[in-house]
Amino acid sequence: MPHTSLIFDCDPGVDDAIALFMAFASRDTLDLLGVTTVGGNVSAALTVRNARMIREIAGREDVPVIAGAQQPLLRPPIDAGHFHGASGLGDLKIFDPVAPVTPGHAANFIVDTVMSRPAGTVTLAATGPMTNLALAMRLEPALCSRIGRVVAMGGARREGGNITASAEYNIYADPHAADIVARSGCPLVMIGLDATHQVRSTPDRIAVIEGLGTPQAQAVATLLAFANRTEKALGTGGASPMHDPCVIAYILSPHLFKTVPCTFGIETGSPLTLGHTAVELRVPDSAEVHVRWTVDADADGFFNLLTELLSPPPGRDL
Repeated sequence: MPHTSLIFDCDPGVDDAIALFMAFASRDTLDLLGVTTVGGNVSAALTVRNARMIREIAGREDVPVIAGAQQPLLRPPIDAGHFHGASGLGDLKIFDPVAPVTPGHAANFIVDTVMSRPAGTVTLAATGPMTNLALAMRLEPALCSRIGRVVAMGGARREGGNITASAEYNIYADPHAADIVARSGCPLVMIGLDATHQVRSTPDRIAVIEGLGTPQAQAVATLLAFANRTEKALGTGGASPMHDPCVIAYILSPHLFKTVPCTFGIETGSPLTLGHTAVELRVPDSAEVHVRWTVDADADGFFNLLTELLSPPPGRDL
């Protein structure tokens, strides 16, 4: 299988951390060009440290981590520490990672990396506020004609919101950045709550992961157990959804998801519905429609993939 060249833009975050473990484990299928971080679930200082922690646990110090925007384009930051814990990583033991941050700004890294490679060959995964990508698009107007596609976690249609009545967190955290990306014309796959709420980390699934025994699997099991306790404490119901990991699963195994063409708009003006995603599915499936919306996800297939990625290499005893 050919490698996908990938930039992973994220705000770790419990579920971003799981998605990072998946990306770091995919040596045979992903050419991970860099991990860029943004302020979101927790402050920018913590998201970049958390990305470096996950990189170290995964043994992937070969992948650069580049810090990006510390706050949204226009609105005040919206912290989600109530869900991810004060550190952003739930109950995971915090340590000072050895490998440093790569100098520079994430937006510049995105521009330089995409523009230096053949058109259409770089995929960008976005699992946090889209501030870095919006800044990159402002810096280089030709970026959208060069990037292969953006696969992003964000938005909701039938599920409503998870931070307000009508807004999903990643979009709500920087709706103006998401609006820039949505209107850019860039090939865009949106994986919103409609799909991620179908993929839940039940206790049985967590037990399978914990039993794998690898450091990565142990860390993921710890993160999932924390997320489930938080869901219960907040009264949101059920096992925790695999929001951000679905982005990496889609890039690795798109057959696990069903997407349909749509028009996609972001509410940026209304205080009541700020960050609402207007998803219109009554559109033709044609080359002119550049956004696809994810309507279904295969939960069992997702967890089979996650288990495979976190398992020990063949022939190696733990």
